[in-house]
Amino acid sequence: MCEISIIVPVYNVEKYLKKCVDSILKQTFKDFELILVDDGSPDSSGAICDQYAEKDSRVKVIHKKNGGLSDARNAGIEVAKGKYLGFIDSDDYIAEDMYELLHNNIVRENADLSICGIYHVYDGKTPENKPEKYMILNRNEATVLIFHGNQISDHAVNKLYSKKIFSKLRYPLGKYHEDSFTIVGILDQCEKVVVDTRQKYYYYHRDDSITSQAFSKKHLEYITAWERNEQKVLGRSEVIDEAAHQRVCFANFLVLDKIVNADMEKKVPETKTIVSYLKANYMFIMRNQIFTRNRKISMSLLMISLKFYKIPSMIQNKWINKKNE
Repeated sequence: MCEISIIVPVYNVEKYLKKCVDSILKQTFKDFELILVDDGSPDSSGAICDQYAEKDSRVKVIHKKNGGLSDARNAGIEVAKGKYLGFIDSDDYIAEDMYELLHNNIVRENADLSICGIYHVYDGKTPENKPEKYMILNRNEATVLIFHGNQISDHAVNKLYSKKIFSKLRYPLGKYHEDSFTIVGILDQCEKVVVDTRQKYYYYHRDDSITSQAFSKKHLEYITAWERNEQKVLGRSEVIDEAAHQRVCFANFLVLDKIVNADMEKKVPETKTIVSYLKANYMFIMRNQIFTRNRKISMSLLMISLKFYKIPSMIQNKWINKKNE
């Protein structure tokens, strides 16, 4: 038994893996096991995992055939022995006191979920510092803030979970935005959530990573995920209903931005559906406080023409996607 099980899915990341694993093994919090799940990597990632296991008894390695990120996380959950679970992506890295902070908070507040802030790391750019805030939230309050997306995000990786959350819950196989599909199910298992927005997780955006890729049909799943989340919470409260609907609108905006920035609006049949949905929600979007002034201007331009919308969207997308994907 150990206090924390840290699960790291590994696939084709030989260039980044050592930085990731070293940052975990240097944690000031020591009572953990590190489960490296080699998801059928074609490069030397699997061998690197084995090398770490030989050097440090806290490191456990699972070698499996390729099944995707969700399948790898689920494999780690199955063998985890910790009281708490954490997930790290193998091309990212963490501050040496991240798990100390997350663990101290979850124990002190007797919470089910502990969250910290994220640095978004891009080559050649200094990560943005964000305001520090400490919040203790009930399930409904946390759900609203997750839907809003401007203070806490749905990322799996900057969190410490009570293991009981995953007694039945698993990540969905074959989904492109697995974190978005899973977050409401996670919050539904929580009575109390503690948020410390100090940034301890370094989320590295590779040119070939999911969050940096140009538009593909899989991005449409982002809309599907938040539509399903809206249905899950429908009727819980007016505040949650509004927050959920705002997030669905926001998902449509983000996907539309990817489409038009790739000049694929004429090649993607779903573009018309997205535009129609946003136009139908024009008044809701204009009245909602979460949407920025620039976003509302873009929405007004979309009411005229997609060609008008496309001009500010291409400019706006440079920083919106970096902050919210």
